[in-house]
Amino acid sequence: MRDAAPVSGLHSRSWGSGPAPVLALHCGLGQGGMWKAVAETLAADCTLTAPDLPGHGRSPGFPGGADVHDAACAALRPFLDSGIHLAGHSFGATLALRLALEHPGQVASLLLIEPVFFAAAPDSPLKRDHQAAEAAIYSECDAGNLPLAARLFHELWGGGLPWDGFPERIQAGMARQLPFVRATESALWHDRAGMLVPGGLERLDIPVTLLRGAQTLPIVAEVHRGLMSRLPQVRETVVGGAGHMVLTSQPGPVAEALRQQIAEAQGQSRA
Repeated sequence: MRDAAPVSGLHSRSWGSGPAPVLALHCGLGQGGMWKAVAETLAADCTLTAPDLPGHGRSPGFPGGADVHDAACAALRPFLDSGIHLAGHSFGATLALRLALEHPGQVASLLLIEPVFFAAAPDSPLKRDHQAAEAAIYSECDAGNLPLAARLFHELWGGGLPWDGFPERIQAGMARQLPFVRATESALWHDRAGMLVPGGLERLDIPVTLLRGAQTLPIVAEVHRGLMSRLPQVRETVVGGAGHMVLTSQPGPVAEALRQQIAEAQGQSRA
């Protein structure tokens, strides 16, 4: 691993020296180092750059008053170059999808790991139940009860790990970042960026892989279903025994999915 020169003020890491350039985006409350195992597996195939998103890791905070999705994409656009492969996990996957839609001529392929783009899921009782669970977290944030909001968030997305098993400093750190989670509602639930406009996803004619853990929350499969109904070149990979944090719990299948996707895109470019 090597620290890369700052771009847009973001701290980033880079691994590998392979010919395929990859920009890899982490989940909310995470940091770029979460891509380390995947990147090291693919060191001969690609050069993978993983920035810390604004407000995460060693990067500066979000600009005051800015929408977090808008601000993150603005900070990431300078990383783009012709022929780049995008990969993202959770919130990072929603950023990768937006960047690909906005810059289709530059992006060669797209790996979306458990994208939390809830607006893409078809309406159903399952979706409404999940929205109610998220709304309870937002309500505690709005009331200033950040420790309780953090507990509820972890109970929903933490894969069954007991909240009380974390040291107080970890719990406090997560609580401090809950306002970021609250600020994602308009982008993730209401498609503030307009990624679902008619014809938009249908024009994204590049290889796309949707990857999820078999044990993840049911809403993720619904998000995948909504996206798969519209993307022209899409496949789904389901990793057995994995939950939402499949990127770090089972990096091997993630690396293989990325390898296959890059190979497919390269094959199309030579055709």
